[in-house]
Order: sequence, then C-alpha cells, then structure tokens
Amino acid sequence: MTSAASKDGIPVATSPHSTRRPVPSRSGPRAAALALAAVGLAALAAGCAAGPVPHPPAAVPHAAAHQGAARSGTTSQSRAATAAATCNPVASSLAPLGPPDVTAGSYMATIKQRGYLIAGVDQNTYHFGYLNPLDSKIEGFDIDMVRAVAKAIFGDPDKVQYKAITDQDRISAVTSGSVDIVAHTMTITCDRLKSVDFSSVYFDAHGRVLIPDDSKATNGLAGLAGQKVCATSGSDSVTTIEQYPAHPKITAVQRPFWTDCLVLLQQDKVAAISTDDAILYGLEAQDPFTKVVGPELTDEPYGLAMSKEHPDFVRFVNAVLAQDKSDGGWEASYKRWVNPAGATPPTAHYAS
Repeated sequence: MTSAASKDGIPVATSPHSTRRPVPSRSGPRAAALALAAVGLAALAAGCAAGPVPHPPAAVPHAAAHQGAARSGTTSQSRAATAAATCNPVASSLAPLGPPDVTAGSYMATIKQRGYLIAGVDQNTYHFGYLNPLDSKIEGFDIDMVRAVAKAIFGDPDKVQYKAITDQDRISAVTSGSVDIVAHTMTITCDRLKSVDFSSVYFDAHGRVLIPDDSKATNGLAGLAGQKVCATSGSDSVTTIEQYPAHPKITAVQRPFWTDCLVLLQQDKVAAISTDDAILYGLEAQDPFTKVVGPELTDEPYGLAMSKEHPDFVRFVNAVLAQDKSDGGWEASYKRWVNPAGATPPTAHYAS
C-alpha cells in the first residue's frame, strides 16, 4: 500500500472496519520475534503503511483537507490562558448541549459538506490504533471512537480519512488544521491544554514498564538506575523517565514509534520501555518474551484532541462519547480490544 509522507502525517486510504482474523501466536526463539518486528519497521522506513504483526485478541489487564483559515485567535488565546490557570485535566472539556446534532453553520456541517472526517491516528499501537497487514485496515479502540464520531455526522462510520501521525506530531496536526480530530492514546495534560482542546476522558491508563522476561527489574523504573529506557518522542513518558528519582539517572532513549522501542528492547539496546500500560500490553502481546511490571507510575487519562477554534465540535464529540457509553458501544469496543471481561466507562466531568 503506497502513501505520501508529509509534515503532518502519512495519508492512509479510507477503509471500512473489519473483523480481525486470528493469526497463530508466534513460537520459537527471541530472534524470531526480533526478525518479525524488524520487517515491520523496514516497511515503515520504505514509506509503506505497515504495522505490528497481529495476534488473536488477548485478555489483558485494565490499561491498555479542511481549510486552514482561522478566525481571530483572541477567544482561543483567552480560553488557553484560563485553562492553564485553572487546569484540571480530567474536567477540562466542554459539556455537550444535548444529543449529537449537526446544526447549520456548525463545524460538523462543514465536515459533512466535505464528505469525510479527517482523523490523526496511530498505526503502530496494537489494540488501540494499528494497521492490520492482513487487510491494510486501521483498527483498534481509538479507531472505534473516531468511527462513532463519523457515524454521528454522516450516519456512516466509514466516512473517515485517516492520517497516520507520530506522537510528536499530534499537537501540530490539530493546530495546523490538517486533521479534525486526533485519536492517538493521547493523555490530557495541562501543558497540552494550552494548545488544543480535548474531549472528556474516554479511557484511563497508567504508566508502567515493559522488560524482557529474564530481566531482574521487576519493580519497574526503581530497578533501572543508570540504564537506558525507551519512549516515543513527544510523549509525556519521556519526562516521567527523565525525572524519576534514580541514582544514577535513567537515560530516556527517544524513537518515533513504540514498535521502534520494541526492536531496541529485543536487540538489548535498551533495558526497558516505559509508557502507558494500554500501550505496553499491546507490545507484550507482540513479543511473548516480555512482561509488564512495576507499580503504576502515573495516571494517563486519554482524550480526543481538537482545535480550540471549534468549541461546537468539542461539545458534539462529547455528546457522541456520552451516547456511546450509554448505548453499549464503548463497552463492546473495550471487550473486543482491551479486555473481554469488560469495564465501566470513565465518568465524564466538564469545565463548562
């Protein structure tokens, strides 16, 4: 599948959601797992939209071109300053004004007239946003959230143009107007709220650590003093690693994608990977010679990122999420991608 790389992401062909086809679990030595991961990265380097080798869904613990003409920035700058002064990441979003409705003159109407929603997503995070190489479809829990928004606008969840972006490009993709929304295991933070708006929390994750199964660092970052730990550029996990009170200090090794970090771990070039458990469980599912360990280091409330120029769209998306939680859509997606046992959706809290 060909794709044209750009500053704000890799355009990925729109495609319907598909039922995952089970693939037998890998077997054999660690080198075999390394070879498979390296093939995926080689495809990415060549510019082809490739992703992790899929496995059957596993029960894992609870984790894991629109026009760029902008209106005057006075309102959005004022809101950014207010958010910074009174920041509560889990109660920072705008409340829905009723059921999701595409009203005349709204940003949703602009999207509808265009004919498709533009979403910035991951294609390398198994369970949440990844490109299934068997059918070249992007799928996962985050993707289901995007599809719910598209269905509310068009009556058709397939009317989405996906742009594969890195963690580092999530903010710029929104602020530049190259996407309408970002669904990318993105933690709501006070710093990010200065630049973009978020939906209410749709998933709660926690920071932990992934190590080789023969590592002695079973207490997480506390056992990795003086060693190298991988995280993606632009993720808040880098700060967590760098600021962890270990002596000597832990070195954060930064790479564009979590699959890059997995290859470094398999090559023994880093001692561990540290990020949200939601992401780590997906990496663990791809490499049976790894394990998630240690205490919960951080709280990571996920939100869908949108432009501050379109508060009506933020309220609309929150209405979609509320509806998805109440009608069972959120739970069905959670059971499919995260844990068959299910869970209670996060309670929505709003700033106004």
